[in-house]
Amino acid sequence: MRFFTKKRVVLFLLFIFPLFFYLILSSGINNFAKLPVITKNITDVALIDSSNKVTFQNNISVVCFLGEDIQAIKGAIFNLNQKIYKPFYGFKNFQVIAIYPASKTEEVKKLKDKVGAFTDMVKWKFVASSNEEILALYDSFKTGEALNNLQISKAFIVDKEVNLRGRLKDKDYADGKLFGYNMNSVAILKDKMKDDVKVLLAEYRLALKKNDADREI
Repeated sequence: MRFFTKKRVVLFLLFIFPLFFYLILSSGINNFAKLPVITKNITDVALIDSSNKVTFQNNISVVCFLGEDIQAIKGAIFNLNQKIYKPFYGFKNFQVIAIYPASKTEEVKKLKDKVGAFTDMVKWKFVASSNEEILALYDSFKTGEALNNLQISKAFIVDKEVNLRGRLKDKDYADGKLFGYNMNSVAILKDKMKDDVKVLLAEYRLALKKNDADREI
């Protein structure tokens, strides 16, 4: 038992254990399943936001396109609010961005009032823009699916580096690619999108822990 002297125990705690902990942490981060990048370097919403207050940069964003028929998409937005916004709005840098034509400001105001009746809207961001700018922003997602009257019933995940995230091996798609999540389906929002937002949040949380560990060594 002479090997375990007080001096050696102190040396182990000061030098060997922190290194061992770092190696375990690094291994865990490298092996963690990350949410795939579907489209790199999409257009930042900041380029079409006249208020200069909304950006994808350094935020985890859920993005939807309300289009010209606000009534038609209202139910989908309520689903998104209940199944995605409410569970995550307390997380730092999380936001939901709803993009709509500037001509629909009054209709969107009514929608905001209805959603906000039982919701803290602090992380909801509504961005009005021209038809041309909305199309240009959406086209940068490269989903292969067109907007219909500037509207689509899908929500999208954009990471802090302004990349579109999603799935590359989704069993419900022939090519495996899931670009956006159908807001009309509570099951898809609850079982797929919610899980994927969790994965992305965990990815950034682990990256932050790794950076902290690097600084301590």
